[in-house]
Amino acid sequence: MFKRKYFFQIGILLAMIGLSSWGFLVHRTIHQLAIYNLPAPLQTYFHNEMAYLVEQSTRPDIRRNTDKTEDTKHFIDIDKFGDNAINEMPMDWDAAVKKYTADSLKKYGWGPYNAMIQLDLLTKAFKLKNKDSILFYAADLGHYIGDLHVPLHTTSNYDGQLTGQKGLHSLWESYLPELTLDQYQLYNKHTAVYLKRPAEALWKDIRKANALLPEMLAKERVVTAKFTPETKYKTQMRYGKETKVYTKEFAEAYAKELGSSVNLQLIAAANLIADFWYTAWVNAGKPNLETTRGGNEQLNKELESYKSNKLINNGLLISKKVKSQD
Repeated sequence: MFKRKYFFQIGILLAMIGLSSWGFLVHRTIHQLAIYNLPAPLQTYFHNEMAYLVEQSTRPDIRRNTDKTEDTKHFIDIDKFGDNAINEMPMDWDAAVKKYTADSLKKYGWGPYNAMIQLDLLTKAFKLKNKDSILFYAADLGHYIGDLHVPLHTTSNYDGQLTGQKGLHSLWESYLPELTLDQYQLYNKHTAVYLKRPAEALWKDIRKANALLPEMLAKERVVTAKFTPETKYKTQMRYGKETKVYTKEFAEAYAKELGSSVNLQLIAAANLIADFWYTAWVNAGKPNLETTRGGNEQLNKELESYKSNKLINNGLLISKKVKSQD
């Protein structure tokens, strides 16, 4: 999900030092939570394949290593399309191309339009009852929707580099969730709903994410003012190179200053993923899906832990049980 070579390098570094990025820890988390928000029988069907969906939720990021077209599917630098583009961007791809050209969209990010393409692909897979395709596109669609809930995926100031706050991207989406996920409220009462206008629902969440940017930047400055460069950063030797990373104390102070905003974006992403999965299934005619493998006992156990916000405490959140090897 990192949209520049710089972020790919940072992502490698984070993996080296034992951190999971939003592309790993949180993507895996929100795919699992999205399943709990589905109605039956779709919930049972996806729960039977939960291990696959959670594991493959990071595949689009890995695909960036070999597919040069992958990068700009994960974000949109909205400010590049005009001062009020956040409210004026066409929701339809053809209309957007007519207004901005395909080249500009592919250059500055076309995440929202790509997500709609994935929705169509998932719908077609449901119609065909092609299990492999259903799971493939469900995992990819969930990833792209998750990315668009990261505020820094909606701006050309994607790392705080334009405001003298370089490094903010990995701090917000990587370090903070790793440090504080155990404190998050992962449960919410949302049950997947059918979206008559899925593009509108997606853009509504993108606008909310984008609206968080001023606060993110301002609060980083507030916290930075309380630290010296020596206490804000530390250096570590990795493969013979000295690398500067945030201190745990600074990250914890920033997390406290932000309050629940990262947590709320995680939940919003999981909710919309569930809505998109459900919408694809409904648009496909609610096909009968095989749900013979497994039973309801394990699902009921997880739902009970989910509703009491004890998935982590009870060792049932997959993203916290499996150490990332990515």
